[in-house]
Amino acid sequence: MTLKATPLNSAHRALGAKMVDFGGWDMPVNYGSQIEEHNAVRGDAGMFDVSHMCVVDVKGANTRSFLRHLLANNVDKLQVPGKALYSCMLDPEGGVIDDLIVYFLAEDWFRIVVNAGTADKDVAWMNQQNAATSSGLAITQRRDGNEPIALIAVQGPNARAKVWQVLPTTQAATEQLKPFNAALVPDTAFGEAMVARTGYTGEDGFEIGVPATQAEALWNALLAAGVKPAGLGARDTLRLEAGMNLYGQDMDETTNPLDAGLAWTVDLVSERDFIGKAALRAKGQQAQFVGLILREKGGILRAHQRVVAASGNEGEITSGTFSPSMQQAIALARVPMDVAIGDTVQVVIRDKHLAASVVKLPFVRNGKVLAA
Repeated sequence: MTLKATPLNSAHRALGAKMVDFGGWDMPVNYGSQIEEHNAVRGDAGMFDVSHMCVVDVKGANTRSFLRHLLANNVDKLQVPGKALYSCMLDPEGGVIDDLIVYFLAEDWFRIVVNAGTADKDVAWMNQQNAATSSGLAITQRRDGNEPIALIAVQGPNARAKVWQVLPTTQAATEQLKPFNAALVPDTAFGEAMVARTGYTGEDGFEIGVPATQAEALWNALLAAGVKPAGLGARDTLRLEAGMNLYGQDMDETTNPLDAGLAWTVDLVSERDFIGKAALRAKGQQAQFVGLILREKGGILRAHQRVVAASGNEGEITSGTFSPSMQQAIALARVPMDVAIGDTVQVVIRDKHLAASVVKLPFVRNGKVLAA
């Protein structure tokens, strides 16, 4: 099978990146030291190629009403151009088709960024609902078709300053930008840029969308400004420390978002109906999504390891790693409802029961360890 390549593939190879098959995409896992890449984001500035993710533009007079029905979170929260919202898109049974970010650009234009591996499925589902509701919208994916958009995430305490060094014409539009907002800046040296403050690492920074033809030039300019390239390995340890879900690992179509720690993204209060609402109300929350810190030596926390509560009820780790920031084994886990923050549970690792503490997420945010 031929792997798909982002517009930055040659740039990764020029830097000597270790490339891996990531859901059918040829992507860098690291450029030498995953730990150094992780620490660069926590302490300075690092950048990730996220062009395998897919920008989808939804345009038309009925866009807002369409998204009210399509998404579990309420797009009526988006009233100021540039405002962004994190949401799940559910099936009728309440399973998570995908988690995504939607940006309000104009009343007849919303931009959605969806996950790489679910993009084709997502766009097909959107088109199906567009037809079913006779919404008459133009739904255009901007990754593989005409006028493709490449995405580069620049993260870390010095990320914004270094982006402004490379993209000085974006500073005026983004200096006062609050988290979960974006600005469209037409006059950069790399064409029109969408600059968003919606990161995935627990650090500040920007996600920059530019024409795919300009991606490598922007990447190299950021590199020259001292932004360290970071691969999928560091992205995973960073997002896990930040307590952020990964689609396909911490949730999927078999998962109720209420059981994935995402109740805050689901609007069950307003009268607005959305796909999956009735199923969520019927099922309710059946498990908790928490952090675990391993307290005994003898293993690393990994997905699918069993978690045994004091009551004997069991849960499961969904993601696990060794935290470079904490120097401890940590995990995200779905556990029984009778487990409380501060409890000790047992994780089954190679037939051994090892003690782990249940902690509130996130583990790390803005360079500070919050869970100990």
